[in-house]
Amino acid sequence: MAFFRFIFAMFLSFLPGALGILVTPIISGTNRWYDTLENSLWTPPGWVFSVVWTILYFLIGVALFLVMQKQGRVSQIKLNNAYILFAVNIVLNTLWSFVFFGTQSPFIALLVLMSLIIIAVFMARAFFQVSVSAFWLIVPYILWLMFALYLNGIIVYLN
Repeated sequence: MAFFRFIFAMFLSFLPGALGILVTPIISGTNRWYDTLENSLWTPPGWVFSVVWTILYFLIGVALFLVMQKQGRVSQIKLNNAYILFAVNIVLNTLWSFVFFGTQSPFIALLVLMSLIIIAVFMARAFFQVSVSAFWLIVPYILWLMFALYLNGIIVYLN
């Protein structure tokens, strides 16, 4: 049973990345629109995004798995809260790629990213109530989202 929970948690956590590949030039190749944008001097090369997101999606998946493993050992209310926030997080994470690259709307994407950070913090808090280890696995994700907020904000400012 634990093996299938782990696979399911990984599937869910990698879902935004898999869907984002459809519109993200950093992963799928070049994008004339993105290539014309002024970026921060701190914008990493495209391959860094692929590596970092792979690591982060894995950590998120492990965190979700740890939460799922607490089924029956913590209150169902705490688990449901963690699951709901995780689901909203997944939707917003997926939405960002489609808004930024698909509709080419950096400002709207910035708003989505702000919402995503808020939800990720609440999700981390909900995970903490179920599994402290799960909480710590989410911290790098939140830090990366804050860096992404900076990068997205610079694009809005410079363009």
